[in-house]
Amino acid sequence: MVASVGAAALVVTGVTIVATQSSPPPTTTTTTTVTTVPPTTTTTAPPTVTIDAVGDTELGNTPTLPSDPSAYLAPLHQYLEAPIVFGNLEGTMTSATRSKCVATPKFCYAFKVPTSYARDYRAAGFTVLNSANNHAYDYGAAGVASTSRALAGAGIVQAGLPGQIGVVRDGPVRVAFVDFAPYYNTNNMLDFAQAATLIAAAHRQAQVVVVYMHAGAEGPAAAHVTRRTETFVGENRGNPYAFAHAAIDDGADLVIASGPHVLRGLQWYRGHLIDYSLGDFVNYYDFATVGPLKYSAVLRVTLRANGSFVAGHFTSFVLSPVGLPQFDPSGAAATFVNQLSASDFGSSAAEIGPTGAIAPVR
Repeated sequence: MVASVGAAALVVTGVTIVATQSSPPPTTTTTTTVTTVPPTTTTTAPPTVTIDAVGDTELGNTPTLPSDPSAYLAPLHQYLEAPIVFGNLEGTMTSATRSKCVATPKFCYAFKVPTSYARDYRAAGFTVLNSANNHAYDYGAAGVASTSRALAGAGIVQAGLPGQIGVVRDGPVRVAFVDFAPYYNTNNMLDFAQAATLIAAAHRQAQVVVVYMHAGAEGPAAAHVTRRTETFVGENRGNPYAFAHAAIDDGADLVIASGPHVLRGLQWYRGHLIDYSLGDFVNYYDFATVGPLKYSAVLRVTLRANGSFVAGHFTSFVLSPVGLPQFDPSGAAATFVNQLSASDFGSSAAEIGPTGAIAPVR
């Protein structure tokens, strides 16, 4: 580069430009456009679980059985499409012949259906069935063992026998069912300390814990939750109100129930839903289907992986004379339950809306 007195030198992109004082320096303008691309963000919704729950299921009693149990249950499949479908198995699946009613005492009922019915339950959508009830031992230890084998063979998880916790999955979330009844030969709801221990054990196995109770008096006059110990034919059937609240205090995320053979109300407690009875769902000539006993339902609940409530839906049914639930667009069952909830629980009642949606806790 040649430099002269009074000259200035500019270097632009490697090129030397010489300018004198008598000439204005050339103007070089560089325009740079910068485009900022925001980083890609993927918002993943937190995982949830969805459960369809129904009450007592009785597919007859040998020899009074539906001619084709699969066809009998087939119309219900469209209402049982959640990833997890729960029901109470009222009776046994066995060919055993020696029942608990050997002396045929008054008010003794023993129910059994063939072991093949387990596959029909699974085809209808059921993934979890409860055995914590007053009919699990209708045919003694042989009937219990036969039932357990049949359910396992059909791919259905069983819950409710002593110490038994049923664990299933909805996607990545594990859900534990801890089922209770007021009997020593089931998970015993009369022993609150035992219940607390089992619920704690369930939380070690799963993120979400559902407690079921087979509790309360029976019949059309048993629709209200009394908040007291309830009995039937002299038998202690527990205090459903106290037990449900204790279960949530101990860590349950949802409490569901059946046993009274009639629907009961819904309540919020500490942000968690309690359904005090889902009544009968399938009842092939085993129990009456008149008056309030005819009302039935499917309760659908979606929970987050931390157990908090997301959404709920109550679908109303009416039992036909052969004990098959039929969808009821009038929502009579929901109306019945709303009346019970308001009467029994006041401001803590859970309300079913006109479309069946359960309003979130206030």
